[in-house]
Amino acid sequence: MKKALVVMMALALNGCGYALVGRGTVIDPTIKKIGVPTFTNATGKAALDQKITQRVIEELLRRGRFDVVQERSGVDALVEGELLRYQAQPVGFSAEATGGGGPTTTQASRYAITVTANIRYGKVGETEPIWSNEAFQFRDEYEVGSDPASFFDREEQAIDRLATSFARSLVATMLEAF
Repeated sequence: MKKALVVMMALALNGCGYALVGRGTVIDPTIKKIGVPTFTNATGKAALDQKITQRVIEELLRRGRFDVVQERSGVDALVEGELLRYQAQPVGFSAEATGGGGPTTTQASRYAITVTANIRYGKVGETEPIWSNEAFQFRDEYEVGSDPASFFDREEQAIDRLATSFARSLVATMLEAF
């Protein structure tokens, strides 16, 4: 009886019209080679353009459908990006007593970093892009820790994580029907 009920439920759910949106892929079969020139960096954050560009190339290569180069010529399509904004802002705070019954100081203990970019993915020679987003954004957070000297190390680790996540999200959004 239970088995029949499970089968009936599965059949009912199968025909109810629910489906995942974005399961398809939006890949032009004529695109064999994609160029990903180094993104323009308007953020003032050193080496951010190289890090994100490299991660986008790695993610496209991981998909295994294309040859990917860091050039503009001799390609079927281009992924062009301009990093518009890099923002680090405190999102968590800790309070510490100054000792001797003095006042308590508050300092940032957790930061959020956000990168905003203008991205265009299109076939070479065509005016309309396949996909574009003028404000593609990704965010990550990191703990500062108790040692102020480790602040920049932790920020760099967060930037590495953000670059990888940014690239995965970007490539998935560009190539899949979301």
